[in-house]
Amino acid sequence: MKTKNLVSCVALATLIGVTLAVPAKAAEIGAASCDVNLNYDINLEPKKLVFSQKGTESYRFEPGRVFVDGKEVSLSSEQRELVDAYADSVARQVPEVVALVSDAMTLASTAVGTALTPLLGDETSAKMSELMSNVSERLDEVMHKNGDSYYIGATDGSIDAVFDKEFEQEIENLVQDSMGTLMIRIGTEMLASEGESFEAKMEAFGKKMEAMGEQIEREMDAQAQGLEARANKMCDGFDNVLALESEMKAKVPELAKLSLGSSKPSSISE
Repeated sequence: MKTKNLVSCVALATLIGVTLAVPAKAAEIGAASCDVNLNYDINLEPKKLVFSQKGTESYRFEPGRVFVDGKEVSLSSEQRELVDAYADSVARQVPEVVALVSDAMTLASTAVGTALTPLLGDETSAKMSELMSNVSERLDEVMHKNGDSYYIGATDGSIDAVFDKEFEQEIENLVQDSMGTLMIRIGTEMLASEGESFEAKMEAFGKKMEAMGEQIEREMDAQAQGLEARANKMCDGFDNVLALESEMKAKVPELAKLSLGSSKPSSISE
C-alpha cells in the first residue's frame, strides 16, 4: 500500500491556510523528495524487527537470525552478515521516519495557527487547532514511538488514510462556518487601510496581507529547511536499504520474495 510521500501529508495540512484564503506561504516543505511505497507494517524493538501484513508476521529479524512465516532460516556466516546489515539499515531509518513526520506535523500546526488567528479570530483558530490535534491522533495510530519501540503502518492503515474524505469534509465544514467571520474581518481590515479611494484601500490591504505572509514564511523557513534536509537524507537512506535488500535476496534464496517497498523521486510544490 502506498504510504504517500512521507511529508506530503503535512504539506497538505499547511495548505489549509490557502483554502481559507490566508496568505500562508509558511512552512512550505516542498523539496526534492521521494514517494515511498511500503508493502509491510514495520515493528521495531531493540533486538527485533518485524515485517507483517494485516497483523500476520511475514519476516522477523533478530541478531544473527531471520524468520520467514515464523520458521527460522539457516544462515551461513556470509548470509548472516548480510541479514544483520540489512536489518540494521532498516532499524536506522524507522526512528528517523517517525520523528520526521511528527516534527513536520507540529510545524504545520504552528504555521496554520499563526496564519489563521489574525484573520479568523481565536474561536475559529481554536477549532482549527482541535482539527489538527485530531489529525495528529489519527496519524499516531499508523505511525508512532512507544519507549524504544516504533511502528509504521502500511497495510491496515497508512498515512493516506489520515487525510481521507472525512478529513476533507471537516475542512469543508470549517471553511463554510468561517466564511462570515472571514468576510467581516477582511472588510474591517480594508476599511481601516490607508487610502481615500476603494482602489487605494484594496492596494494597501493587499500589501498588508503580503507582508503578513512573508513574516510567517520567515518565521517558519528555517524549521522547514531543516525538515527538508532530513527528508532528503531519509530518502537516500531508504534507497540504501533497497540496495542492501537486493543483495541479500540474491544470496539468501529464502528471502527472494521479500520486498519492503520502493521509492521514486517526487516533489511537493506550492
